[in-house]
Amino acid sequence: MGRKMKRSIEKAKDFKGTLKKLIRYIGTYKIGLTLVFILAIASTIFSITGPKILGNATQELYNGIIAKISGTGGINFNAILKILLFLLALYILSAIFSYIQAWVMSGISKKTTYRLRKELSEKIKKLPMRYFDSKVTGETLSIITNDIDTLQQSLNQSATELITSIVTVIGIFFMMCTINISLAILTAIVLPIAILFVTIVMKHSQKYFQNQQKYLANVDGQVEEMLSGHNVVKAFNAEEKLIKEFEKENQHLYESGWKSQFFSGLMHPIMNFIGNLNYAIIAIVGAYFCAKGKIKVGDIQSFIQYSKNFTRPIAELAQVMNQIQAMIAAAERIFEFLEEPEEEDFGTKKLDLESIRGNIEFQHVKFSYNDDKIIIKDFNAKIKSGQKIAIVGPTGAGKTTMIKLLMRFYTVKDGAILIDGTNINEFKRSNLRDIFGMVLQDTWLFNGTILDNLRYGKLNATDDEVIEAAKSAHVHHFIQTLKDGYNMELNEETNNISGGQKQLLTIARAILANPKVMILDEATSNVDTRTEILIQKAMDELMKGRTSFIIAHRLSTIQNADLILVMKDGDIIEVGNHHDLMEKQGFYFELYNSQFEEIG
Repeated sequence: MGRKMKRSIEKAKDFKGTLKKLIRYIGTYKIGLTLVFILAIASTIFSITGPKILGNATQELYNGIIAKISGTGGINFNAILKILLFLLALYILSAIFSYIQAWVMSGISKKTTYRLRKELSEKIKKLPMRYFDSKVTGETLSIITNDIDTLQQSLNQSATELITSIVTVIGIFFMMCTINISLAILTAIVLPIAILFVTIVMKHSQKYFQNQQKYLANVDGQVEEMLSGHNVVKAFNAEEKLIKEFEKENQHLYESGWKSQFFSGLMHPIMNFIGNLNYAIIAIVGAYFCAKGKIKVGDIQSFIQYSKNFTRPIAELAQVMNQIQAMIAAAERIFEFLEEPEEEDFGTKKLDLESIRGNIEFQHVKFSYNDDKIIIKDFNAKIKSGQKIAIVGPTGAGKTTMIKLLMRFYTVKDGAILIDGTNINEFKRSNLRDIFGMVLQDTWLFNGTILDNLRYGKLNATDDEVIEAAKSAHVHHFIQTLKDGYNMELNEETNNISGGQKQLLTIARAILANPKVMILDEATSNVDTRTEILIQKAMDELMKGRTSFIIAHRLSTIQNADLILVMKDGDIIEVGNHHDLMEKQGFYFELYNSQFEEIG
């Protein structure tokens, strides 16, 4: 959690570059976007034509009143009705076009985000283990949820509003020019002032929109950690500490959020002020022109309405630019995730699982997570098929790292690991991992039935095969005592069964997978003695006829291993079985006896 707290405020990133990527990305929906563009223009043109037509109705009414006063005629209500009905038809068409383009754009935004979510899901499967070791889960979840939602909402709204606002500004100016060019030029003076304001606001607000998305990810990460580790939080009375850390990060989110919204909110009142000022100027100058006979009364009414509406699309355009900034900030994080280096796989050979014997050899293996610290210095070992190999040593000796290298979660810096005489780098990773089964210290089960969790080891397994595997793991009796038996639903945290029971289920799952090589990493470290005996029996069943690697701190559990590799500081310092190593009275001897010394 501290890792998140130390992240510095990022500067505004590549706005133009991300926008180009997004445009290329949604460019696959060219037909739909073209239709949206045409409909938006048509809807806007019908809408902005209305005031001028309404001005004609006003002029007709004015002429009728003057004629009635002078005694030369009256008001032609039929002509006014025809004008109003035509205006109504235009507005209805405008509304229909607007609805259709909104519906089409909504579909495009949904398809785009669906595609992005799918690519994000596929990307997760291709990322190397190094990525997950260096990133907080909440950050990745925030990209898949918050950033995708922000992109979808902004894309759905901003695209059509951007087109509509631009067309409206151009269309209104054109209509004003058809009425009176002098007044149109006077009205257009407001345009550079508005653009200057929009530019200033964008310059100051962009970094806050960027930080808002970043701090939202940090807050999500903290919440995810607190929920998943709530038992530990309560056990150590750490609520107050975590609340302070959360409030600190939430404060950053609040500050960036209100600043971005503040700048966004400034636009409408200022643009309204500019619009009202322009409205007053046009009213005065228009009245003067009317008195001089340079403009008709109906045209003044139309022009004043146009001038009033002239700043509205500019304000909307400024608001759209804020939405676009939020959208780009979200898209930036999404594309950064999609552009993360993937797990490289140069292997081309395919393992024949039936012919694998399980002979494994480590030849001068060297590895480091970081270039400045070597974890595995010069690891050499030769394991024969069917042997039970125990790897022991103090914390940090490199035991688990060797297993990660064996399964190609990481690639060795130097040396080689061979299976049946072939370098594992020559095999495809997915194919290579088919020969391994793993039972880890931290059990992993998912929300679902016990039957589904066990079948995860072999998706096409029959119910009878699952039950047989459960019997071999000595967990069948426990499952039968449950209310729904194999159909019992494990909750999201899988805390409705005990730790030992979960471990037995993972062993049953591994038995069902029937791997050629078994890896047991601290599989009995979190259980009581009685359950440990059951697990030990289950593991003995699991390891029969298979090459097996056992990583254990409890040395009493590996006394019957065929070979014990004693590691310290990334090297094997002792090799032999339990009896031979005890007779040597070396490091293993000291390590073994230290577990039985009485602590005074």
